[in-house]
Amino acid sequence: MADITLLSTADWDHPLWTNKQHVACSLADLGHRVLYVESLGLRPLRRGGGDLGRVWQRLRHGLRPPRRVRAGVWVWSPLVLPGASHPLARWLNRQVLRLGLAIARMGLGFRRDWLWTYNPKTLAVLAPAPYRQLIYHAVDAIQAQPAMPAAEIVAWEQQLCRRADAVFVTSPQLLSSLAPFNPHTFFYPNVADGAHFGRALSPDLTVPPDLAALPGPRLGFVGAISAYKLDLALLETLARRQPGWSFVLIGPVGEGDPQTDVAALRQLANVHFLGVRNYDQLPAYLKGLDLGLLPLQRNPYTQAMFPMKFFEYLAAGRPVVATAINALQPFAGVALLCEPTAEAFATAIHTALAGAGPGLEQRLRVAAAHTYRGRTQAMLSDLARLD
Repeated sequence: MADITLLSTADWDHPLWTNKQHVACSLADLGHRVLYVESLGLRPLRRGGGDLGRVWQRLRHGLRPPRRVRAGVWVWSPLVLPGASHPLARWLNRQVLRLGLAIARMGLGFRRDWLWTYNPKTLAVLAPAPYRQLIYHAVDAIQAQPAMPAAEIVAWEQQLCRRADAVFVTSPQLLSSLAPFNPHTFFYPNVADGAHFGRALSPDLTVPPDLAALPGPRLGFVGAISAYKLDLALLETLARRQPGWSFVLIGPVGEGDPQTDVAALRQLANVHFLGVRNYDQLPAYLKGLDLGLLPLQRNPYTQAMFPMKFFEYLAAGRPVVATAINALQPFAGVALLCEPTAEAFATAIHTALAGAGPGLEQRLRVAAAHTYRGRTQAMLSDLARLD
Protein backbone atom coordinates (compact mmCIF):
# COMPACT_ATOMS: atom_id res chain seq x y z
CA MET A 1 0.00 0.00 0.00
CA ALA A 2 1.68 3.21 -1.18
CA ASP A 3 2.30 6.16 1.11
CA ILE A 4 1.22 9.45 -0.43
CA THR A 5 2.52 13.00 -0.15
CA LEU A 6 -0.43 15.21 -1.08
CA LEU A 7 0.52 18.73 -2.18
CA SER A 8 -2.56 20.84 -1.57
CA THR A 9 -3.72 24.34 -2.47
CA ALA A 10 -5.89 24.56 0.66
CA ASP A 11 -5.03 24.58 4.35
CA TRP A 12 -6.36 21.62 6.30
CA ASP A 13 -8.35 23.69 8.81
CA HIS A 14 -10.06 25.90 6.24
CA PRO A 15 -13.82 25.96 7.03
CA LEU A 16 -14.74 25.14 3.43
CA TRP A 17 -13.45 21.66 2.79
CA THR A 18 -12.35 20.92 -0.75
CA ASN A 19 -11.30 17.95 -2.84
CA LYS A 20 -7.92 18.04 -1.13
CA GLN A 21 -9.08 17.26 2.40
CA HIS A 22 -11.71 14.78 1.24
CA VAL A 23 -9.32 12.88 -1.02
CA ALA A 24 -6.73 12.71 1.77
CA CYS A 25 -9.36 11.21 4.07
CA SER A 26 -10.62 8.71 1.51
CA LEU A 27 -7.08 7.61 0.66
CA ALA A 28 -6.44 7.05 4.37
CA ASP A 29 -9.72 5.15 4.75
CA LEU A 30 -8.56 2.87 1.95
CA GLY A 31 -5.34 2.05 3.80
CA HIS A 32 -2.83 4.64 2.52
CA ARG A 33 -0.80 6.87 4.79
CA VAL A 34 -1.03 10.51 3.70
CA LEU A 35 1.21 13.51 4.35
CA TYR A 36 -1.00 16.51 3.61
CA VAL A 37 1.10 19.57 2.65
CA GLU A 38 -0.78 22.82 3.14
CA SER A 39 -1.03 25.55 0.51
CA LEU A 40 2.19 27.08 -0.80
CA GLY A 41 0.37 30.24 -1.96
CA LEU A 42 -0.08 30.69 -5.69
CA ARG A 43 -0.58 34.45 -5.53
CA PRO A 44 1.03 37.28 -3.54
CA LEU A 45 -0.45 38.32 -0.21
CA ARG A 46 -3.35 40.78 -0.26
CA ARG A 47 -4.27 43.25 2.43
CA GLY A 48 -7.84 42.03 2.58
CA GLY A 49 -9.42 38.60 2.47
CA GLY A 50 -7.94 37.21 5.68
CA ASP A 51 -4.41 36.66 4.35
CA LEU A 52 -2.71 38.06 7.45
CA GLY A 53 -4.64 35.67 9.67
CA ARG A 54 -3.55 32.76 7.51
CA VAL A 55 0.07 33.93 7.73
CA TRP A 56 -0.12 33.96 11.53
CA GLN A 57 -1.62 30.47 11.58
CA ARG A 58 1.04 29.24 9.16
CA LEU A 59 3.79 30.62 11.39
CA ARG A 60 2.36 28.74 14.37
CA HIS A 61 1.93 25.46 12.50
CA GLY A 62 5.08 25.78 10.38
CA LEU A 63 7.38 25.58 13.37
CA ARG A 64 5.99 22.17 14.32
CA PRO A 65 6.60 18.71 12.89
CA PRO A 66 3.74 17.14 10.92
CA ARG A 67 0.67 16.87 13.12
CA ARG A 68 -1.61 13.85 13.04
CA VAL A 69 -5.16 15.02 12.32
CA ARG A 70 -6.86 11.64 11.94
CA ALA A 71 -5.94 8.01 11.41
CA GLY A 72 -3.48 7.80 8.54
CA VAL A 73 -3.28 11.56 7.83
CA TRP A 74 -0.56 13.98 8.92
CA VAL A 75 -0.50 17.70 8.06
CA TRP A 76 2.64 19.76 7.46
CA SER A 77 2.72 23.55 6.98
CA PRO A 78 5.77 24.68 4.98
CA LEU A 79 7.17 28.11 5.85
CA VAL A 80 7.35 29.42 2.29
CA LEU A 81 6.83 32.89 0.85
CA PRO A 82 3.41 32.93 -0.89
CA GLY A 83 3.27 34.01 -4.52
CA ALA A 84 7.04 34.41 -4.70
CA SER A 85 8.13 36.00 -7.99
CA HIS A 86 11.72 37.14 -7.28
CA PRO A 87 14.32 34.49 -8.24
CA LEU A 88 15.89 34.56 -4.76
CA ALA A 89 12.50 34.10 -3.08
CA ARG A 90 11.70 31.20 -5.38
CA TRP A 91 15.06 29.61 -4.65
CA LEU A 92 14.46 29.94 -0.90
CA ASN A 93 11.01 28.37 -1.24
CA ARG A 94 12.43 25.41 -3.14
CA GLN A 95 15.09 24.81 -0.49
CA VAL A 96 12.64 25.09 2.38
CA LEU A 97 10.18 22.74 0.70
CA ARG A 98 12.81 20.21 -0.37
CA LEU A 99 14.45 20.03 3.05
CA GLY A 100 11.22 20.18 5.01
CA LEU A 101 9.59 17.43 2.99
CA ALA A 102 12.67 15.24 3.25
CA ILE A 103 12.62 15.55 7.04
CA ALA A 104 8.85 15.06 7.31
CA ARG A 105 8.83 12.02 5.04
CA MET A 106 11.80 10.52 6.84
CA GLY A 107 10.12 11.02 10.20
CA LEU A 108 6.98 9.26 8.96
CA GLY A 109 8.98 6.49 7.30
CA PHE A 110 7.79 7.32 3.77
CA ARG A 111 9.92 5.65 1.09
CA ARG A 112 9.29 6.01 -2.65
CA ASP A 113 5.85 7.40 -1.93
CA TRP A 114 3.53 8.92 -4.51
CA LEU A 115 3.28 12.67 -5.03
CA TRP A 116 -0.39 13.56 -5.48
CA THR A 117 -0.55 17.26 -6.28
CA TYR A 118 -3.22 19.91 -6.77
CA ASN A 119 -0.70 22.68 -7.36
CA PRO A 120 -0.27 23.50 -11.07
CA LYS A 121 3.14 25.06 -10.30
CA THR A 122 4.49 21.93 -8.61
CA LEU A 123 7.52 21.61 -10.88
CA ALA A 124 8.51 25.19 -10.08
CA VAL A 125 9.01 24.32 -6.42
CA LEU A 126 9.61 20.60 -6.21
CA ALA A 127 11.57 17.94 -8.11
CA PRO A 128 9.51 14.76 -8.51
CA ALA A 129 12.57 12.48 -8.53
CA PRO A 130 12.13 11.11 -4.96
CA TYR A 131 8.59 9.91 -5.73
CA ARG A 132 7.50 6.68 -7.38
CA GLN A 133 4.52 8.25 -9.15
CA LEU A 134 3.49 11.82 -9.91
CA ILE A 135 -0.27 12.40 -10.02
CA TYR A 136 -1.86 15.74 -10.90
CA HIS A 137 -5.47 16.27 -9.84
CA ALA A 138 -6.86 19.35 -11.61
CA VAL A 139 -10.07 20.51 -9.95
CA ASP A 140 -10.33 24.15 -11.09
CA ALA A 141 -9.07 26.59 -13.68
CA ILE A 142 -7.01 28.27 -10.98
CA GLN A 143 -5.53 30.74 -13.44
CA ALA A 144 -9.02 32.22 -13.95
CA GLN A 145 -9.36 33.20 -10.28
CA PRO A 146 -8.80 36.87 -9.34
CA ALA A 147 -5.21 38.08 -8.83
CA MET A 148 -3.62 34.87 -10.12
CA PRO A 149 -0.54 35.00 -12.40
CA ALA A 150 -2.49 33.36 -15.21
CA ALA A 151 0.16 32.96 -17.93
CA GLU A 152 2.69 31.58 -15.45
CA ILE A 153 0.21 29.07 -14.03
CA VAL A 154 -0.81 27.86 -17.50
CA ALA A 155 2.82 27.33 -18.56
CA TRP A 156 3.73 25.39 -15.41
CA GLU A 157 0.52 23.36 -15.55
CA GLN A 158 1.25 22.20 -19.08
CA GLN A 159 4.74 21.12 -18.03
CA LEU A 160 3.28 19.28 -15.05
CA CYS A 161 0.78 17.42 -17.22
CA ARG A 162 3.54 16.32 -19.59
CA ARG A 163 5.66 15.04 -16.67
CA ALA A 164 2.89 13.40 -14.63
CA ASP A 165 2.24 9.68 -14.68
CA ALA A 166 -1.50 10.40 -14.57
CA VAL A 167 -3.78 13.44 -14.65
CA PHE A 168 -7.25 13.49 -13.12
CA VAL A 169 -9.71 16.27 -14.03
CA THR A 170 -13.14 17.19 -12.67
CA SER A 171 -14.85 18.85 -15.63
CA PRO A 172 -15.17 18.37 -19.40
CA GLN A 173 -13.47 21.74 -19.99
CA LEU A 174 -10.44 20.70 -17.96
CA LEU A 175 -10.35 17.40 -19.86
CA SER A 176 -10.38 19.25 -23.16
CA SER A 177 -7.61 21.65 -22.16
CA LEU A 178 -5.26 19.22 -20.38
CA ALA A 179 -5.69 15.86 -22.12
CA PRO A 180 -3.54 16.92 -25.11
CA PHE A 181 -0.54 17.06 -22.78
CA ASN A 182 -0.91 13.58 -21.26
CA PRO A 183 -2.45 10.42 -22.76
CA HIS A 184 -3.25 9.17 -19.24
CA THR A 185 -5.81 11.86 -18.43
CA PHE A 186 -8.99 10.67 -16.69
CA PHE A 187 -12.25 12.54 -16.10
CA TYR A 188 -14.01 12.13 -12.76
CA PRO A 189 -16.55 14.80 -11.72
CA ASN A 190 -16.61 16.19 -8.23
CA VAL A 191 -18.50 14.06 -5.73
CA ALA A 192 -19.78 14.25 -2.15
CA ASP A 193 -19.58 12.53 1.20
CA GLY A 194 -22.94 10.85 0.78
CA ALA A 195 -23.13 9.38 4.27
CA HIS A 196 -22.37 12.75 5.84
CA PHE A 197 -24.90 14.78 3.89
CA GLY A 198 -27.41 11.95 3.98
CA ARG A 199 -27.84 12.77 7.66
CA ALA A 200 -30.13 15.56 6.47
CA LEU A 201 -32.74 12.87 5.79
CA SER A 202 -32.78 11.65 9.40
CA PRO A 203 -35.97 12.53 11.32
CA ASP A 204 -33.84 12.82 14.46
CA LEU A 205 -31.70 15.67 13.10
CA THR A 206 -32.82 19.10 14.31
CA VAL A 207 -32.85 22.14 12.03
CA PRO A 208 -30.69 24.88 13.63
CA PRO A 209 -32.75 27.61 15.34
CA ASP A 210 -31.34 30.48 13.27
CA LEU A 211 -32.56 28.78 10.10
CA ALA A 212 -35.79 27.39 11.52
CA ALA A 213 -36.80 30.93 12.53
CA LEU A 214 -36.82 32.10 8.91
CA PRO A 215 -40.11 31.95 6.97
CA GLY A 216 -40.43 29.43 4.17
CA PRO A 217 -39.86 28.62 1.49
CA ARG A 218 -36.12 28.74 2.24
CA LEU A 219 -33.80 28.69 -0.77
CA GLY A 220 -30.17 28.15 0.14
CA PHE A 221 -26.66 28.41 -1.13
CA VAL A 222 -23.79 26.89 0.87
CA GLY A 223 -20.19 27.76 0.00
CA ALA A 224 -17.92 30.66 -0.82
CA ILE A 225 -19.94 33.80 -1.54
CA SER A 226 -17.60 35.25 -4.14
CA ALA A 227 -18.34 37.53 -7.08
CA TYR A 228 -16.12 35.65 -9.52
CA LYS A 229 -18.35 32.58 -9.20
CA LEU A 230 -21.81 33.61 -8.01
CA ASP A 231 -24.16 35.77 -10.03
CA LEU A 232 -24.94 38.25 -7.27
CA ALA A 233 -26.98 40.51 -9.56
CA LEU A 234 -29.21 37.56 -10.45
CA LEU A 235 -29.74 36.81 -6.76
CA GLU A 236 -30.59 40.41 -6.00
CA THR A 237 -33.16 40.59 -8.81
CA LEU A 238 -34.74 37.32 -7.70
CA ALA A 239 -34.97 38.44 -4.10
CA ARG A 240 -36.56 41.77 -5.05
CA ARG A 241 -39.14 40.09 -7.29
CA GLN A 242 -39.96 37.31 -4.81
CA PRO A 243 -40.24 38.92 -1.36
CA GLY A 244 -42.06 35.84 -0.03
CA TRP A 245 -39.03 33.62 -0.52
CA SER A 246 -36.21 33.49 2.03
CA PHE A 247 -32.77 33.43 0.40
CA VAL A 248 -30.26 31.85 2.78
CA LEU A 249 -26.51 32.23 2.16
CA ILE A 250 -24.17 30.13 4.29
CA GLY A 251 -20.42 30.65 3.96
CA PRO A 252 -17.69 33.30 3.95
CA VAL A 253 -18.11 36.43 1.88
CA GLY A 254 -15.27 37.29 -0.51
CA GLU A 255 -13.36 34.02 -0.27
CA GLY A 256 -10.77 34.27 -3.04
CA ASP A 257 -12.19 37.63 -4.13
CA PRO A 258 -12.05 40.38 -1.48
CA GLN A 259 -13.68 42.82 -3.90
CA THR A 260 -16.99 40.94 -3.60
CA ASP A 261 -19.73 43.47 -2.80
CA VAL A 262 -22.89 42.14 -1.16
CA ALA A 263 -24.14 45.47 0.23
CA ALA A 264 -27.23 45.50 -2.00
CA LEU A 265 -28.18 41.97 -0.95
CA ARG A 266 -27.74 42.75 2.74
CA GLN A 267 -30.31 45.52 2.45
CA LEU A 268 -33.05 43.08 1.43
CA ALA A 269 -35.22 41.74 4.25
CA ASN A 270 -35.60 38.31 2.65
CA VAL A 271 -31.85 37.71 2.13
CA HIS A 272 -30.12 36.16 5.12
CA PHE A 273 -26.35 35.81 5.53
CA LEU A 274 -25.80 33.18 8.23
CA GLY A 275 -22.01 33.22 8.04
CA VAL A 276 -19.64 30.26 8.09
CA ARG A 277 -20.84 26.97 9.54
CA ASN A 278 -18.71 23.97 10.41
CA TYR A 279 -18.75 21.05 7.99
CA ASP A 280 -20.39 18.87 10.65
CA GLN A 281 -23.30 21.33 10.89
CA LEU A 282 -24.09 21.49 7.19
CA PRO A 283 -26.48 18.48 7.00
CA ALA A 284 -28.71 20.11 9.63
CA TYR A 285 -28.79 23.36 7.66
CA LEU A 286 -29.52 21.57 4.40
CA LYS A 287 -32.38 19.73 6.10
CA GLY A 288 -33.97 23.11 6.79
CA LEU A 289 -33.80 24.27 3.17
CA ASP A 290 -36.53 23.69 0.60
CA LEU A 291 -33.98 23.56 -2.20
CA GLY A 292 -30.32 24.15 -3.01
CA LEU A 293 -29.28 27.00 -5.29
CA LEU A 294 -26.27 27.24 -7.60
CA PRO A 295 -26.72 30.66 -9.24
CA LEU A 296 -23.40 30.65 -11.10
CA GLN A 297 -22.04 33.08 -13.60
CA ARG A 298 -20.92 31.85 -16.98
CA ASN A 299 -17.24 32.76 -17.31
CA PRO A 300 -13.92 30.97 -17.93
CA TYR A 301 -13.70 29.88 -14.28
CA THR A 302 -17.21 28.45 -13.89
CA GLN A 303 -17.19 26.79 -17.31
CA ALA A 304 -14.19 24.75 -16.13
CA MET A 305 -15.60 23.91 -12.69
CA PHE A 306 -17.80 21.19 -11.26
CA PRO A 307 -19.48 22.66 -8.15
CA MET A 308 -18.90 20.44 -5.14
CA LYS A 309 -22.24 21.52 -3.67
CA PHE A 310 -24.18 19.82 -6.48
CA PHE A 311 -23.93 16.28 -5.13
CA GLU A 312 -23.95 17.50 -1.53
CA TYR A 313 -27.38 19.04 -2.12
CA LEU A 314 -28.58 15.86 -3.83
CA ALA A 315 -27.23 13.58 -1.08
CA ALA A 316 -29.12 15.70 1.45
CA GLY A 317 -32.30 15.12 -0.55
CA ARG A 318 -32.66 18.72 -1.69
CA PRO A 319 -33.98 19.67 -5.12
CA VAL A 320 -31.34 21.62 -7.05
CA VAL A 321 -31.78 24.70 -9.24
CA ALA A 322 -28.53 25.62 -10.98
CA THR A 323 -27.05 27.55 -13.86
CA ALA A 324 -26.62 25.19 -16.79
CA ILE A 325 -22.82 25.22 -16.91
CA ASN A 326 -21.05 22.63 -19.07
CA ALA A 327 -20.10 20.19 -16.31
CA LEU A 328 -23.67 19.83 -15.02
CA GLN A 329 -25.30 19.07 -18.38
CA PRO A 330 -24.96 15.26 -18.01
CA PHE A 331 -26.96 15.50 -14.76
CA ALA A 332 -29.92 17.45 -16.14
CA GLY A 333 -32.15 14.51 -15.22
CA VAL A 334 -31.73 15.11 -11.48
CA ALA A 335 -31.64 18.91 -11.32
CA LEU A 336 -33.37 21.91 -12.82
CA LEU A 337 -30.70 23.55 -14.98
CA CYS A 338 -31.42 26.94 -16.46
CA GLU A 339 -30.00 30.07 -18.00
CA PRO A 340 -28.50 32.56 -15.51
CA THR A 341 -31.45 34.95 -15.65
CA ALA A 342 -33.90 35.89 -12.93
CA GLU A 343 -36.83 34.78 -15.11
CA ALA A 344 -35.40 31.31 -15.78
CA PHE A 345 -34.42 30.78 -12.15
CA ALA A 346 -37.82 31.91 -10.87
CA THR A 347 -39.59 29.46 -13.20
CA ALA A 348 -37.32 26.60 -12.13
CA ILE A 349 -37.74 27.41 -8.44
CA HIS A 350 -41.53 27.49 -8.77
CA THR A 351 -41.33 24.07 -10.46
CA ALA A 352 -39.15 22.63 -7.70
CA LEU A 353 -41.29 24.05 -4.88
CA ALA A 354 -44.39 22.54 -6.51
CA GLY A 355 -42.70 19.12 -6.42
CA ALA A 356 -42.70 18.88 -10.21
CA GLY A 357 -38.94 18.48 -10.64
CA PRO A 358 -36.82 15.31 -10.48
CA GLY A 359 -37.99 12.95 -7.71
CA LEU A 360 -36.25 12.30 -4.41
CA GLU A 361 -35.50 8.65 -5.15
CA GLN A 362 -33.88 9.54 -8.46
CA ARG A 363 -31.78 12.30 -6.87
CA LEU A 364 -30.56 10.05 -4.07
CA ARG A 365 -29.72 7.22 -6.46
CA VAL A 366 -27.46 9.47 -8.54
CA ALA A 367 -25.87 10.98 -5.43
CA ALA A 368 -25.09 7.51 -4.08
CA ALA A 369 -23.15 6.75 -7.26
CA HIS A 370 -20.89 9.78 -6.77
CA THR A 371 -19.01 9.50 -3.48
CA TYR A 372 -15.42 10.20 -2.47
CA ARG A 373 -14.73 6.59 -1.57
CA GLY A 374 -16.06 5.29 -4.90
CA ARG A 375 -14.21 7.91 -6.93
CA THR A 376 -10.94 7.38 -5.07
CA GLN A 377 -11.17 3.62 -5.57
CA ALA A 378 -11.67 4.18 -9.30
CA MET A 379 -8.68 6.53 -9.45
CA LEU A 380 -6.50 4.03 -7.63
CA SER A 381 -7.57 1.34 -10.12
CA ASP A 382 -6.47 3.60 -12.97
CA LEU A 383 -3.11 4.15 -11.27
CA ALA A 384 -2.64 0.41 -10.66
CA ARG A 385 -3.00 -0.24 -14.39
CA LEU A 386 -0.28 2.34 -15.09
CA ASP A 387 2.15 1.33 -12.34
